Amino acid sequence: MSAPASCAELFLAFNRLALQGFGGVLAVAQIELVERRGWLSRAEFVELLSASQVLPGPNVVNLALMLGDRWFGWRGALAALGGLIVVPLAIVLALTLAYDRYQHVPQVAGALRGMGAVAAGLVLVTALRLATTLRGNRLGPVLCAAVAAATFGAIALARWPLVAVLAALGPLAVALAAWRLRP
Repeated sequence: MSAPASCAELFLAFNRLALQGFGGVLAVAQIELVERRGWLSRAEFVELLSASQVLPGPNVVNLALMLGDRWFGWRGALAALGGLIVVPLAIVLALTLAYDRYQHVPQVAGALRGMGAVAAGLVLVTALRLATTLRGNRLGPVLCAAVAAATFGAIALARWPLVAVLAALGPLAVALAAWRLRP
């Protein structure tokens, strides 16, 4: 595995992934950090992503902060965060002003629906790519798939609130992991 040579390279990498990932930065982060730059293995990416999901705040922001800190301390954390949000924030502000003016145009509503479909596809592709890391998981692919299917069923099909799903399935997943990790 390699590492970024400078805070500037880190800033540019996170800026690149932020500008490519409208509604689906996570998919682009995996491609940019693992496949394109080789800064992380897939297993390392999944571990850091898991940690970033537990912390409060957006997953990719947490991931950027952890990676920036890993390589360059607080300066790296700020560089990664800056790369992730500075230019996209300017674009979002400009688009907000444009949307305020043109929100009643039917083509604008259609474009937003199309972008939602693209974002959903990016999330699905990322999940499929990262599924290969389940082979090395101590739970094994079958139990991981069962927990994932139960989570999908509860949220997408039964329409349970996320808090209820976490309260119900979180302790179950932790208990399964503890059971499998016993000597």
